[in-house]
Amino acid sequence: MTDRRSIREIVLQGLYASELSGAKAKHILDTVIYSKLNGNDEGVSFAESLFLKTVRYQSELDEIIQQHIKNWKIERLATIDKMILRMAICEFMHFEEIPTKVTINEAIEIAKKYSTQKSDKFVNGILDAALKSLDKQGDIHKTGRGLISSSQ
Repeated sequence: MTDRRSIREIVLQGLYASELSGAKAKHILDTVIYSKLNGNDEGVSFAESLFLKTVRYQSELDEIIQQHIKNWKIERLATIDKMILRMAICEFMHFEEIPTKVTINEAIEIAKKYSTQKSDKFVNGILDAALKSLDKQGDIHKTGRGLISSSQ
């Protein structure tokens, strides 16, 4: 059993490979994600869903990020930070079973491990602002025990 953080790290690697190579999603899934999660059906399911949804909604996710990075263009962000933000906002919006606090904490820890010294604070600030905005717009829907959204 692979823990969810490790799976998120593998998805981040897939998103990074996709961003830099422009390869098709199936190729990235086969070469990066499936090969690292061989035999872990639950992990494969989560990784595949997170990867494909992040890729599918990339334009929408980038618009949300752009709204919260004052005086910057998304193209100027560090690639890893951009991938982490996309992945986390995707979790906010499309993974009802994952609490937003868990998503933010995971994104911060991954930023600490893979990006610059200040990335964790940057990622935290952008995700906090994006979450408030999305929640206010009614775009955050969390269900299940302990997953009540912050507006309820």
